Amino acid sequence: MKVFISQPMRDKTDEQIKSEREKAIKAIREKHNEEVEIIDSFFENAPHNAKPLWFLGKSLELLADADIAYFCKDWDKYRGCKIEHTCAEEYGIEVMESEV
Repeated sequence: MKVFISQPMRDKTDEQIKSEREKAIKAIREKHNEEVEIIDSFFENAPHNAKPLWFLGKSLELLADADIAYFCKDWDKYRGCKIEHTCAEEYGIEVMESEV
């Protein structure tokens, strides 16, 4: 089972992003009680001048392979996460939302 994690990243450090991802992975594994493959959607080596649409395009490309899309806390306050959520729903990808 492949899982895509959507999380707010604007104005967060790499450490904050990674910490939140670890919490998401733990929640996903607890709920599904099976081996899951986490799709790496954290672009640490993105081009220096990459614009927000570049990140969204790459994210949607990865989302296309997911069985589940997990949305971290406050996803609904960030435009990229909201677009990913809409795409997941419209294209039949199971949606999980953070409970914390």
